[in-house]
Amino acid sequence: MSRQPQRVLVVAPAWVGDMIMSQVIYSALREEYPDIDIDVLAPSATLSLVTRMPEVNRGILIDQTHGQVGLGYRFRLGAELKKNNYDWAIITPNSLKSALVPFAADVPLRTGFLGEYRYFLLNDIKLLDKPRLPLMTDRFLALVGKTSAEMIPPRLGIDMESQTAFLARHQLATDKPVIGFCPGAEFGDAKKWPEAHYGALAKQLIDQGYRIWIFGSPADQATGETIVSIAGQDCINLAGETSILEAIDLLAICQTVVSNDSGLMHVAAAVGTRVVAIYGSTSPGFTPPISEEAHIVSRALDCSPCFKRTCPLGHKDCLNKLMPEQVLEQL
Repeated sequence: MSRQPQRVLVVAPAWVGDMIMSQVIYSALREEYPDIDIDVLAPSATLSLVTRMPEVNRGILIDQTHGQVGLGYRFRLGAELKKNNYDWAIITPNSLKSALVPFAADVPLRTGFLGEYRYFLLNDIKLLDKPRLPLMTDRFLALVGKTSAEMIPPRLGIDMESQTAFLARHQLATDKPVIGFCPGAEFGDAKKWPEAHYGALAKQLIDQGYRIWIFGSPADQATGETIVSIAGQDCINLAGETSILEAIDLLAICQTVVSNDSGLMHVAAAVGTRVVAIYGSTSPGFTPPISEEAHIVSRALDCSPCFKRTCPLGHKDCLNKLMPEQVLEQL
């Protein structure tokens, strides 16, 4: 920018993992402009995460479901935000609709990748060079003129009072070392390691003296129960029992977290917990857990990564034939 920005509006991603990776933008801005005001516009699914990001001044709700255009709503919200006098907007998604609010708010500098026919909505257009910017964090940093060499890894704050209260409320003991399991994946089945494998791994770990906590959304409750039925005692299903903020606090207790490529994988990395990340249809070359304590397990087949929600070949060998013993080695 030609002058130091005073107030910036960041249009954040809609997925939990992407939201956590977007923290590299806020920390880069705070590092360069210590007195800047940073507001983050996000949907309800990810908005609460900014309360654990000390770089952010305020989170603003965009009350739209995933994929909903809501043209009139976005223009009304933009008109309302115009009074905040932002001098810079950074749009992280590549969709047309994500650029509507900053345009309606008349933010003078609107930065984003060209994306979905957004010529007239953006006036600081970046061209996405995928080979030069292979990682999602590389792309986020490029929006603020930074490189991966300057990246400050995402780090989420822990609420110790909330953590203690949850442990007491659910009578969770910490007398044994805890291994967290995150067996869900909102994107689709092609990212999910089989429940039977998680169950077999849990049984081996329990025999070695560990306790297993299973994390996930209400949609993962049945998956958690299946794992518990295989593993038996000392395997506790917390899927659907925690908010995303409570999950942050509890994942920080875990000695290690075993996870599919999911939002909770990124949460675990961002609280400093050791992560063993299982990749099938997606690639650690694009969205890896950002931590020196992260370990990747993948079969690296010719057909993967396919980035599909379900296996296009019908066998899902990338995950079905990745055996519990291979994951146990990383643990």
